[in-house]
Amino acid sequence: MNPVVIIPTFVSSSRTRSSSPKSSEFDHTTPLNQAGELGRCLESLQQVEGLGLITILVVADRSYESQALAKVQAIADEYPMMDILVIGASEVQLLQDRMAQLNLGRHDFEIGLGSYGAIRNTGLLIANVFGFDAVVFLDDDEIIDDPRFLQKAMYGLGKLTKKGIPILAKTGYYLNDQGSYLSKWEDAWYNRFWQQGRAFNEWITKAMKGPRLSRSNHVCGGCLVIHREAFKRLAFDPWIARGEDLDYLLDLRMYGSDIWFDNQLMLHHLPPKSSKEGSRFQQDIYRWLYEYRKLEYSRALIDLQQVKAQSLNPYPGPFLEPGLRRRIWITAYLRSFSRPDKKGYRQAAKVARKEASTYAEENCSKYFEFQYHWPEIMHRLERDEALTRALVASALHGDQEIDQYDIDPGATSEIRLNISE
Repeated sequence: MNPVVIIPTFVSSSRTRSSSPKSSEFDHTTPLNQAGELGRCLESLQQVEGLGLITILVVADRSYESQALAKVQAIADEYPMMDILVIGASEVQLLQDRMAQLNLGRHDFEIGLGSYGAIRNTGLLIANVFGFDAVVFLDDDEIIDDPRFLQKAMYGLGKLTKKGIPILAKTGYYLNDQGSYLSKWEDAWYNRFWQQGRAFNEWITKAMKGPRLSRSNHVCGGCLVIHREAFKRLAFDPWIARGEDLDYLLDLRMYGSDIWFDNQLMLHHLPPKSSKEGSRFQQDIYRWLYEYRKLEYSRALIDLQQVKAQSLNPYPGPFLEPGLRRRIWITAYLRSFSRPDKKGYRQAAKVARKEASTYAEENCSKYFEFQYHWPEIMHRLERDEALTRALVASALHGDQEIDQYDIDPGATSEIRLNISE
């Protein structure tokens, strides 16, 4: 296998967070004037055996993107023995220009750096252009202390189970700052109607006792491995506010595949502390109501397999059942009396009444429209030599004229390439 490691990193001008509850707000952004966790992650990767290319996707506002890129490149330069490629908005623009040149349309929202799903799609597309066999998604606030991490990530990938089922996507698990894979969920009165942590703990406890590989009901987006036969056929959903990793599992099931849980694939997830838990729950409201409506909508599409909430018990099934909006609203309301971020939870309770449901209703069909075009995009750009040269040159040398790298955004003819399978 020939995997590429992809690490998104999020840079902000300050610790101030956006008030948007949708996909424009990211967790754990690092201010320009702070070191952040990326260097710690790269340092831990130095001892991983068989490590190849690491691609860092830099997410930052256009107003300070050049500073963010310079900061991330400086961090990457501290590890000269590692093969690191830093990708920003300029390189994403090259992807868009190449798609336009090949009459594939422009997909600025679906492929880019504006949402979790779009960021992952950018990573998948870059892996496809460069011809990698697999993608290993990590987060910049993680530590990998197992030298055989990459070998474990590749274990079973692309193989068949005894029943002849292909393993095309895998996930592992996180250890938190207490060295536990269990959620820190609180059995408190204000969580009575939202037992997410308890349900997750029930699921993972069973999965850890089972065989090494088992069908997963959960996905760690920062410990996610995808074979090319999966990522060439299925994109991430950029319309979901957060939880795009679990959503990808549901999408795979709709399209006839699955994600597998490897109980020997592990890393440490050590995010910085945040006081904006109410804002995060607000995004969760958008996430779960959108997911519920999306699954409901998918049942009207005859070419998809139905995914029922009962098949996802004990987690996340209970959070995809009727009555979801009421339970979410009550939870936000109760937490607004007890949790430190009272204002954030009051706002979350407000959006649960209408805005989040409206968002779900208006956007639940759009993923399926985009997904229809994804396989063709990936097929046409697979091992694209002209685009590969352009991306590498741009990433290594900064902004350059596009026509220096044989990509003319105004052209409509296809460049003839010798592509080896």
